[in-house]
Amino acid sequence: MKSYITGFLSLAIGFYAGAQTNVEKYAATITAADLKSQLTIVAGPAMEGRETATEGQQKAAAYIASQFQQFGLKPAPGTSNYQQLYPLYYDTVTNASLTINGKAYKFGEDFLSLAQNNETKNLKGKQVIFVGYGISDSTYDDYKGKNVKGKVVIMFAGEPRRDSISLITNTTRASKWTFPGLSVKAAAAASKGAVAVIIVNPNAPGIRPETVTRRTNITYPRAAAGKTVNTFSVSQAVASELLTQNVFDGLLAKAKAGAQLQDENVKVKKKVLYNFAEQRFAKSSSNVVGYIEGTDKKDEYVILTAHYDHLGKRGNVIFNGADDDGSGTVSVIEMAEAFAKAKAEGNGPRRTMVFMTVSGEEKGLWGSEYYGDNPLFPLAKTSVNLNTDMVGRIDPTRKEGDSTNYVYIIGDDKISTDLAKVTDQVNEKYVKLELDRRFNANDPNRYYYRSDHYNFAKKGVPIIFYFNGTHADYHRATDTIDKINFDVMTKRVHLVFHTAWEMANRNEMMVRDIPLK
Repeated sequence: MKSYITGFLSLAIGFYAGAQTNVEKYAATITAADLKSQLTIVAGPAMEGRETATEGQQKAAAYIASQFQQFGLKPAPGTSNYQQLYPLYYDTVTNASLTINGKAYKFGEDFLSLAQNNETKNLKGKQVIFVGYGISDSTYDDYKGKNVKGKVVIMFAGEPRRDSISLITNTTRASKWTFPGLSVKAAAAASKGAVAVIIVNPNAPGIRPETVTRRTNITYPRAAAGKTVNTFSVSQAVASELLTQNVFDGLLAKAKAGAQLQDENVKVKKKVLYNFAEQRFAKSSSNVVGYIEGTDKKDEYVILTAHYDHLGKRGNVIFNGADDDGSGTVSVIEMAEAFAKAKAEGNGPRRTMVFMTVSGEEKGLWGSEYYGDNPLFPLAKTSVNLNTDMVGRIDPTRKEGDSTNYVYIIGDDKISTDLAKVTDQVNEKYVKLELDRRFNANDPNRYYYRSDHYNFAKKGVPIIFYFNGTHADYHRATDTIDKINFDVMTKRVHLVFHTAWEMANRNEMMVRDIPLK
């Protein structure tokens, strides 16, 4: 028995050494020319900007699936043609009216009602009560001592903070009262018996023009947190009329400073009439998921992700999203091909490699959220998620170091102490990029929470987010292929590939030894 085990271990070690020897050969198959060829298709005009739940997104999904099939990837269990479908709705506002004490306000100028936050209903209220940020939990309660049953409540968006630290979470991470935010606040208001919720954004005086066009909204049907009530946002001018200017100005100043507001006692007698009507149509979108089965550790998984959706069209103008996130999408495609070649030549990974491009990221991380709640491979056995979102450009604000030889590494200081160690070792051995970790701490942009890796991280899966930073073309129609720096993009993809290879072939899964925050 002892000699058998020794022989088996020698064979396994020999296999792993061979795999390591071949890694540079397979990394070399990921070339600037191939990345450009793929991106020319994915971020080309035929894909119409790949907006979630549109024909362009469906074309992109079909193309990615065809590539996975061509490389020999297996469709993930539970998919159809490699696609994990998830439900969406098109909600169209057919009527929205607001009057306060007989004065009518204008939709899109004075107030805004979004379909996903309302249901067809006519509402009346005779008193409006200010409830701070609308938060009610064990550590902070804006409703304490306030009877809002049968009343309309008015609240600020967001939550209290001190020196960028949330008073709810005691970290820089916002609580559920900020994201998803409104749905949680509406549920809390409903549980207290309120009949409607008025939201005021302390950082935006008026209704944002880009939201006014959203009489039709694509909606991700999250499970409702119990009862809910209709909600609408108003401009600061309307809120000032409602509460009187002196009172509102004082509250606004506190909200802008992130101050606590649960002790404010403000109520006004006003007759509020709010009527809302909508139509709903069922839609769907998809994540595209293929995999390469591992060898002796095939029941453990390394998942590579990117989002393939973008902003679609505005009239005849196409937002092609070459960097955001066509660059990440084609990176996943090319890495899938490289791993498939290794597998075909007998040098496949020990762990199962999962390649997933998700949709709905630009709408609110919908596709990855759906996967996190409905995983196709066990999350407990998922060693790591490596997410590429914007890796084809240069950050013009980064003045130090070599602007053509860097990548931002985000999240490798969380969940697992293995992440940074493996990243540094792989980078030093193979790629030698400047690894910039500036967004790991005190990041006002909150990038850690803004891409699809986060829906793995919040489930306890170790993650790394690869990112080049934003630029003047971010979320503009000018984010086009000609702006991509394919040489630096190739080096970044090589780093991800080598890191994935190491994590797929090492003896142990990535440890989970840092508490979630």
